[in-house]
Amino acid sequence: MNSHVSRTDGLALEFAPDYNAAPQSMQPVIVWDTQFGTRSLHMMFWRFLPPYVTDPKKFKLNTINAKGETLLDGNTWRYAFLHYRCLVPVDSFVEWKRIDPKTKLPWMFAMKDDELFAHAGVYRRWRSPDHKSEMDTFAIITTEPNELLGEKTGHDRMPVIIRRSDYQRWLEPGTEEQPPVDLIRPFDSDKMKAWRVDGRINNVKVNEPSLDQPIQDDAPIPEKPKRVEKPQRKTKSENSGQLGMFG
Repeated sequence: MNSHVSRTDGLALEFAPDYNAAPQSMQPVIVWDTQFGTRSLHMMFWRFLPPYVTDPKKFKLNTINAKGETLLDGNTWRYAFLHYRCLVPVDSFVEWKRIDPKTKLPWMFAMKDDELFAHAGVYRRWRSPDHKSEMDTFAIITTEPNELLGEKTGHDRMPVIIRRSDYQRWLEPGTEEQPPVDLIRPFDSDKMKAWRVDGRINNVKVNEPSLDQPIQDDAPIPEKPKRVEKPQRKTKSENSGQLGMFG
């Protein structure tokens, strides 16, 4: 996710660029403010925490993304989808092409006109059982891939992109009887573009504008550096060859 100062359908977005947004970080999210009847921008934690979670560190379910097909199933997503939908503004996103079990190549996707766009999301405010800590958390909704993403990566999912004309319907709570399930669909391939980028984007510590620069589709796959085995120090009793490896 690569975010810049821009506007999303009349809402000014003013925040520092993040060229390599990673899960479990704070990211800008647009919600509908029912009190004032306007859209508002909030920083939220990118990992959805349902209210029933007592300790995030012990919560093992992967809730960075939410499958669009299962939003109305169970108690993890249903209430948030019906009442707490959001938009996640981005100017690009990355999906990976799996070459072999140990190798994957990053492909970046964006709009052909380079305009900012928005992923569909759901959010909830999480509070600790002792009410001493709380934070807004969100997940990005995924669906089947469009032709472009499928062709470039072979991946079976893509983030849902909400059309600009549907922003309001997605954000407003609406009714439980008619949730906007029809908006959860692959985005038009002919409005998007894709290019291969450097594998450095897989390192969350690297956050610089050059990460979105294209490389040749047939560029050689970089070899992973060979691991240099350090000699193991043995204990006097010879009981373990592992002692001292972190010394």
